[in-house]
Amino acid sequence: MTEAKDESFIGKFMVLKGAVRELWLIFGTKILTITAYALVGTSTLGLWLSSDVGLSDQNAGIVIASWSSVLTIFTVMVGSLVDAIGIRKSLLAGFGLCVIARFTMSFFSAPWIALPLGLLPLALGEALQTPVMVAAVKRFSTTRQRSIAFSIYYSMMNVGFAVAAWTFDRVRSGLGEYGHYSVPVIGIQISTYQTIILLGLLFTIPNLLITYFGLRAGVEATDEGVKIVPDTPRYPEANFLSAFFLSCRDALKEWGRIFSSLWTQPTFYRFLAFFGFVVFVKLILYHMYYTFPKFAIRELGEGAPIGHIFGLLNAVIVVFLAPVVGALTQRFSAYKTVIIGTTITALSVFFMAVPPSLFQGLAGGHLGNLIGHTWLGLAGPVHPLYVAIVLCVVLYSIGEAFYSPRLYEYPAAIAPKGQEGSYLALSMLPYFVAKFFVGTISGFLLARYCPAVGPRNSQTIWLIVGIMALIAPLGLIIFRRYIQVHEAGRD
Repeated sequence: MTEAKDESFIGKFMVLKGAVRELWLIFGTKILTITAYALVGTSTLGLWLSSDVGLSDQNAGIVIASWSSVLTIFTVMVGSLVDAIGIRKSLLAGFGLCVIARFTMSFFSAPWIALPLGLLPLALGEALQTPVMVAAVKRFSTTRQRSIAFSIYYSMMNVGFAVAAWTFDRVRSGLGEYGHYSVPVIGIQISTYQTIILLGLLFTIPNLLITYFGLRAGVEATDEGVKIVPDTPRYPEANFLSAFFLSCRDALKEWGRIFSSLWTQPTFYRFLAFFGFVVFVKLILYHMYYTFPKFAIRELGEGAPIGHIFGLLNAVIVVFLAPVVGALTQRFSAYKTVIIGTTITALSVFFMAVPPSLFQGLAGGHLGNLIGHTWLGLAGPVHPLYVAIVLCVVLYSIGEAFYSPRLYEYPAAIAPKGQEGSYLALSMLPYFVAKFFVGTISGFLLARYCPAVGPRNSQTIWLIVGIMALIAPLGLIIFRRYIQVHEAGRD
């Protein structure tokens, strides 16, 4: 009877009944974390660098590439730090750094202040969150709960993206693309994009309180029951800040030992090959962060609801679809599900790689009216590019619902016990190349094919992106026998 119940659709979700409170707190903090991250580090970043900091498309792209690369390096490095100092302390440090960084970016635009005192600590703060939360989901869920827990976690992440996308368009609509906001009490005037970053700061502060008062140290959900092994302070007489830096020193030594041992494990090389192929489909996401906002504003006009047509639509679809797909594919290996999802996602971008005129009929019909007038509230004829983008985002989101949650599950499922943080952090290593590549090339692609002034051939950008994205599913299929690794808890 139990097996039959587990096979029912509702039964797949009910496995989370009785989960430890820490799992639900991680779900909640993930919403706030991603809302803050998306308000600052995705669509807003490139616009802020050009409008407020005063950089050109090319220079803004180089800064984004550098920042993204530093973020990835920090993420890789802190993985073993997390294994050494624990989830709770890592999260507290990460949230604290993000508060400082977002405050700086909200009120300072001089490059010599905003970049080293804003973007740099933001990279470290973000690095102390993503792999930590993924490791927390693994630690706070049992084997039966794991697939659904990661699907719910991914849905909560997309709730955050949806809130951020709505907020992004709302602020731009209220203040104007290049408007100003007078901060109450202090009366300082900040720009539209600095206002969005300030809201990111306000979404970060509650996470400090939730983590400090709600998250217990040493909690672990196992198949045999909940275990609580409180952390034993290594430096009980030191204050928090001193103890943290001393722990970091010790953790770096431990990091060197763990990191060195990873390269002696054959599984680790296959693990890196897997993520090396996945990187190619992830290029689409990074282009949506760094290339798409300027592309859409230049093709559709200032004030175009770009948050709605990518961030909000994508997030809403994934929020509802990811748990359903997770339940229906629970018996599928993460590897197989990733192949299905990356194939769908890679094909989606070709909607924007063809001339928008092909969608003129749809734009002038019921679909165009639904998208442009009913949903987005546009006046006048609907630009066919809106239809192309929406079709792209819908198909992209379906593919994402298949593969992206499993990218969190896969390293957690194959990592040796005690090295989850290292594996989860090092799963970001191949993204170093992707982020640096996209960040660098985005500015040059925009300048070449979609300049602010002059003739454009924007479809070429997305044709290049689509062809590169197809490498992911093709590589995973062709080299499957060489790189697939057994996943814990599966036959």
